[in-house]
Amino acid sequence: YKRLYDLIFSVIGLTLSAPLFPLIALLIKLDSPGTIFFKQLRTGENEVEYFIYKFRTMTQDAEITTGAVWAQKDDPRVTRLGKFMRKTRLDEIPQLYNVLKGDMSFIGPRPERMAFVEQLKETIPFYSTRHFVKPGVTGWAQVCYPYGATDEDALEKLRYDLFYIKNYSIFLDFRIIIDTIR
Repeated sequence: YKRLYDLIFSVIGLTLSAPLFPLIALLIKLDSPGTIFFKQLRTGENEVEYFIYKFRTMTQDAEITTGAVWAQKDDPRVTRLGKFMRKTRLDEIPQLYNVLKGDMSFIGPRPERMAFVEQLKETIPFYSTRHFVKPGVTGWAQVCYPYGATDEDALEKLRYDLFYIKNYSIFLDFRIIIDTIR
């Protein structure tokens, strides 16, 4: 059932949001120089890397001098429009393409970058267990825990991810969808 509703929800989501794409693209271009879309390698099922697609919310080349760093609350790299898009999650819409391709599921643990995965595997026991399933656009940790940017936050989110992996069902998935919309 999971792959079937991944396909259904991603097609519906992309169809309903398609009229917004030109407006979002224009606003991104007016807000800051750079590309409209952002692609980044993330770690998926079985720790296989793939490119995730999002609308760009940060300045172009935001990490060129720092390398991979956690996003922070009131992150200075985030553009004005990016703050709005992150708050409303509009920047996540292109990930529905990743769901359609099969890189991601609609619901599952959020994918991280390999640099963070390697770091977290060293400090958090069983961290790799979250990679037994496809990552998701939304998940139990996203609806139950606020935005996190520390190893402690990653540990707490891992607890939610492991709960989801152990208990996932169509009923839990629908509850996550309802909570995400809310």
